[in-house]
Amino acid sequence: MLRSLGQRPVTGSGEDPRVAELRTAVSRLRRELAAHPVEFPDRSIAEAELAALAAMAAHGRPEIPRLRRSLLLIAGSIGSVSALRGGLSKVRAAVDLFGKPPRR
Repeated sequence: MLRSLGQRPVTGSGEDPRVAELRTAVSRLRRELAAHPVEFPDRSIAEAELAALAAMAAHGRPEIPRLRRSLLLIAGSIGSVSALRGGLSKVRAAVDLFGKPPRR
């Protein structure tokens, strides 16, 4: 219900809710990727970048340029796998919580 009002949930630990959202989205996509039965050429890139995102989320406030780089690598490596589209969208939305990329 809070999200419908444009508000973010507050965690009891004082943790940044954006980081919690990122951790949840990354965890979900990692599980979906692990369960995906079909191998594809860039799977290892996606797995490595998801591990990097998970590490950033575990250590507090991630670096925004690094978040965006990882997102691009993940999207490029699994973008054509339609079964992972939902999880990828959640990761993108979580990264976007940290701010939109600057316009060039």
